[in-house]
Amino acid sequence: MKITVVKILSLFFLLLITSEATPQTDISRRSWQYVASGMPYEWYGSEESLRVAENILLYQRDIGGWPKNIAMHLPLTDPEKAKIRDEKGLNDAIFDNNATTTEMKFMARMYNNTGKEIYRESYNRGLKFILDAQYKNGGWPMFWPLRKGYYTHITFNDNAIVNILKLLKTILDEDPLYAEVTSRENLKRVKKAYKKGIQIILKTQIIVDGKPTVWCAQHDEITLLPTAARTYELPSFSGGESVGIILFLMNLPNPSPAIIRSVEGAVEWLDAHRIKNVRIETFINSDGKRDRRLVNDPAAGDMWARFYDLDTQEPYVCDRDGIKKRTLEEIGYERRNGYSWFSDGPLQVFERYPEWKAKWIK
Repeated sequence: MKITVVKILSLFFLLLITSEATPQTDISRRSWQYVASGMPYEWYGSEESLRVAENILLYQRDIGGWPKNIAMHLPLTDPEKAKIRDEKGLNDAIFDNNATTTEMKFMARMYNNTGKEIYRESYNRGLKFILDAQYKNGGWPMFWPLRKGYYTHITFNDNAIVNILKLLKTILDEDPLYAEVTSRENLKRVKKAYKKGIQIILKTQIIVDGKPTVWCAQHDEITLLPTAARTYELPSFSGGESVGIILFLMNLPNPSPAIIRSVEGAVEWLDAHRIKNVRIETFINSDGKRDRRLVNDPAAGDMWARFYDLDTQEPYVCDRDGIKKRTLEEIGYERRNGYSWFSDGPLQVFERYPEWKAKWIK
């Protein structure tokens, strides 16, 4: 009898643990991005998803897009809902941090599983927002309608444009998720917008001595030259934002000679600008706070700086005063620990490159 009870209890706890690890976990413990497109497909259309959809419709701005960095799937009180309704006219619809494209993916799933026209209308308003915001040269700003300041620049930061182009490509590839939900009017515009988006990537690539290199996190919307954003985000070669662009280009079927040359040049540049024998160490400083510093380590794997100087091509870090420094120790605690200055993100490119090269470079 004891063995039976133990087995029953063990089975109970096993089922409990398993249920907590499944996609059916309380969605308040999930990220909004996961809830938007990572739940089991049949979940979209459930009672729980209908509640979330009400929130997404509420957060959608009059212009068609959505603001960023909001856990839109969490329950809202009546006062919170009233406040969001009052904010529908705000000029804060945005593209970076996966905003707008994430909400559109959710609405496409909701329409496909419910057939409710309100979700299709919401999705197409979001798509129209994207298409309307594109510059004639093919780039996208951070916000639309335009806001004064660096927000008008062509924004590769946080994969803003790459995320848009991935969505447009999926639509053009006639993915079943978007086949029925995309309006004919929008579909006619998507192909043109996508082609222009590819062209702006090629046009903004930084050329040095006649060779394509990488990109800046943002480019001037008129001159297409690298330009600044926040005070510590100066015109530069970006070892960070360029990764998403390269991976996107490598995923294109039948790349043109210009795209092949673009990828080749970018990979060669990244290969030549590896930071070796150095790693980031987290430690407790004299004030008792968690801090970061660079330390020499012959066993460290390669990493890259987020920013490289346009003249010297040397890596740098920067505080809010806009003055370039060589080491993390030279900038203040807040920026030293509150920003991703180095990463091994480009390793993704080098993992993929041999197969891509063998396929496309004769």
